[in-house]
Amino acid sequence: MKKSRRRLPRTVLRLPDLEHAKSAVLNSLASPESRRSYEFAIQNFVHWYCSEPRLALNRIVVTRYRMQLEQLHLAPSTINQRLAAVRRLAYEASDAGLLSPELAAGIKRVRGVKQLGVRLGNWLTAEQGRALVEAPSVQTLRGKRDRAILGMLLGCGLRRSELVHLKLEDVQQREGHWAIVDLVGKGGHVRTVPVSGWVKKRIDEWTQESGMASGCLFRSISKSGSVWGSGVTEKVVWYVVRNFGSGSV
Repeated sequence: MKKSRRRLPRTVLRLPDLEHAKSAVLNSLASPESRRSYEFAIQNFVHWYCSEPRLALNRIVVTRYRMQLEQLHLAPSTINQRLAAVRRLAYEASDAGLLSPELAAGIKRVRGVKQLGVRLGNWLTAEQGRALVEAPSVQTLRGKRDRAILGMLLGCGLRRSELVHLKLEDVQQREGHWAIVDLVGKGGHVRTVPVSGWVKKRIDEWTQESGMASGCLFRSISKSGSVWGSGVTEKVVWYVVRNFGSGSV
């Protein structure tokens, strides 16, 4: 009888192998935002890897890739995110038998770039934050909605995607304190978010004025100033922040 040859893991991955591993990575991610960012990061690495002379996909090669990213003067957070995608790619390739576990383990040990406490994005002072949440008018229905939106973004630290899917029933009282219970966030992580008194007051002002008792917490406002539709989009939240944030920064 002929003995079947056992397929040995490779050290050099070709484009079909990389595409297979990339698909495995993307299929393992629940969040659309994560899939988009990982797909872009992996595609960037694949383009670099396939255009460079190489011996193997290993720790040294990935370290060279990190050095190339640093030479592009990318932000530390961007470099670290791209390295995380490469580590995930190597893990999936190893899991599929395309890359040896030893090489995948070496890639996992490639260190990211130190951020040295650099604040990313546009940080507000306490005064700017206070000016932002107080900017919308308290006299109109739209203003009360926008005040509640800004209050939850700053007071509860919610993402836009979390805010637009929030339902009125999700805000509950537990042991004498208000909270958003079992909030499903990025990557499918579930957490409970405390809601401070001043944020709850803004929510109450909005819901009482709009007459809502259930369903999505935030709704669209028509030109005539009445509530319509079953919710808001992330773009609406972005417009609220942009319109009022420009005068606070």
